[in-house]
Amino acid sequence: MLSAIAPVRSLLLSIFVMMAGAGFMSTLVGVRLTATGHPPVVVGAVATAYFAGLAVGALKAGLVISSVGHIRAFAAFVSLLSATTLAYALAQHSIFWAALRFADGLCVAGVYVCLESWLNARAEPRRRGSVLAAYMIALYAGQALGQFLLNIGDAKPSLPFAVASILISLAVIPVALTRGVSPAFGEAPMLSIPHLFAISPLGVAGAATTGVMMGGFYGLGAVYARQMGLDVAATATFMSAVIFGGVALQWPVGWLSDKFDRRRVITISFAGVAVVGAGIALCGDAKLPLLGLGGLFGGLCFALYPLCVAHTNDHLGADQRVAASGGLVMIYSLGAAIGPVAGGLAMSMMGAPGLFLFFTACALASLAFAMWRHWSSQPVPQELQQGFQSLPRTTPMSAALDAHSEGRE
Repeated sequence: MLSAIAPVRSLLLSIFVMMAGAGFMSTLVGVRLTATGHPPVVVGAVATAYFAGLAVGALKAGLVISSVGHIRAFAAFVSLLSATTLAYALAQHSIFWAALRFADGLCVAGVYVCLESWLNARAEPRRRGSVLAAYMIALYAGQALGQFLLNIGDAKPSLPFAVASILISLAVIPVALTRGVSPAFGEAPMLSIPHLFAISPLGVAGAATTGVMMGGFYGLGAVYARQMGLDVAATATFMSAVIFGGVALQWPVGWLSDKFDRRRVITISFAGVAVVGAGIALCGDAKLPLLGLGGLFGGLCFALYPLCVAHTNDHLGADQRVAASGGLVMIYSLGAAIGPVAGGLAMSMMGAPGLFLFFTACALASLAFAMWRHWSSQPVPQELQQGFQSLPRTTPMSAALDAHSEGRE
């Protein structure tokens, strides 16, 4: 694996450093807005602005990259992200912060598109799986570790924004000093939502529901923790536990999906999310159970998206898989834009536990749909199932890094 990632180590270092600074901003914004008395639905609306920016940026960032190249585009996106991160300290108003979150989403999507298209061009076909795994480790490790920057704001409220901006700015250095030549930019293909639904109704529905739940969690998970009485340090630990759990459980869940009918594994995963979500809603502020259940919640939710991609790919030829995976990323992103507002409404009506009761309802609805699909359609023969590949839920460009998009089993 080390030989596979050596040519792209500067790109991986950049995404790790950037996510250490930018990855906790959703948590910080939620905590700060809650502390000043904003209701969950307002916090959710601000979070939705970020996911809306992420979706728009994923579609439009290619225009910038095509015009000026990867290195200049990356520097521009990161510089603007660093500036908007500092701007939060200027004024705390929900509309102003929503505009900043939308800009953050645009910039983060631009960074993802830059790096993922660059990684796709630099990775050797036989080593794409290793490069993808390293990219995901760098991205989610930075995001999880960055959560602990919440702990530095007690003495000076503006300090977390300043430290985050410093880390984001430093992310430019490895890319700016790289000796490699940035590649030509090519757009990632995407299948339309109606076409994808006709191919795999469960894959589309599952990706959308996963987006709703994960968008709701990233936007309001910290708000839930604070309203349940956890202090800032415990809130950061809870958010990190969910992210680390999500990374840890993807491989074993994926291994099971390669051994059995993948629809059954998806069905069981949704059932597990429903049970764990209800458990979190009922366990109160007991820290150890909350961390354990949070890790299980993250593990099952993180695994559901690549499970849905793999299930959709089971019905496709090798030449369609990249386009299908790209379309599913956008479906996930649309769900993620809905999740924070819907979760905020649930919290406004039912209190803090309403967030995870909402996730439970989403999982139960998808469980019912998955069971119906299981009974009403024939499974893909096990020998024809495509191998599970853990995938990030970032932009359509990430789909091209999937080792199985090259038609290899």
